[in-house]
Amino acid sequence: MTAVQGTTVEIPTEDGIADAYLVHPGDGRPRPAVLFYQDAFGLRPHLQSMADRLAGAGYTVLLPNVFYRNGRVPVFDLPEFIDPAAHPNIWQQIMPVMMALTPELAMRDAGAWLRFLADSPLVAGGPVATTGYCLGARLSLLTAGTHPDRVAAAAGFHGGHLAIEEPDSPHLVAGRITAEVYFGHADQDASLPPEQIQRLEDALTAAGVRHRCEVYPGAHHGYTQADTPAYDQEAYERHWSALLDLLERTF
Repeated sequence: MTAVQGTTVEIPTEDGIADAYLVHPGDGRPRPAVLFYQDAFGLRPHLQSMADRLAGAGYTVLLPNVFYRNGRVPVFDLPEFIDPAAHPNIWQQIMPVMMALTPELAMRDAGAWLRFLADSPLVAGGPVATTGYCLGARLSLLTAGTHPDRVAAAAGFHGGHLAIEEPDSPHLVAGRITAEVYFGHADQDASLPPEQIQRLEDALTAAGVRHRCEVYPGAHHGYTQADTPAYDQEAYERHWSALLDLLERTF
């Protein structure tokens, strides 16, 4: 792992200015880019530390505040340790904001994130990779299908509602994906029951997408998030092995 340098950046979008965290190896050389999508709790220190670890492996990482329409980071008033069972008002803050981020808006923003990376002197030329957590897993999949010419690899971890029976379900973009795809599902996850896991697998297979989808035994939704009760150290490290393996094959 190399030393990294992170900073807050401002990204123009079609709907305003988004704040984001950009981190890269400290030598300042152009590196392959990873677009890192947050979970529902938003951009915060734990996600920044994850982005730092990814940058330390040799990548330039962009972690945008996808809820920027509702304010700069921190968008929500969250405790240092996020336990919705102890603080039920957390979901009252988050759900309206999350529901307002429609796939259409999120993919309009994805164009801005990708343009920013394409223009950055810290990013090597060529396509990028995406990764995402919870809500971000959906955004990672949608971005791969919406911008197939720009995304070479897409990963998602403990994603929810990936293959629902709605016309805007993320799995329906499978036919447009050219990236290699990896998903690490939590097997204790009410937001992604077995029938959705199978529906996603079937869609990716039918579309001929290079992919691997794995269920992490005993892991709960949010298993990568150390500032929540769902955190699972074994699953967290397994996720890093899978993600870095995908990136090494891509770049």
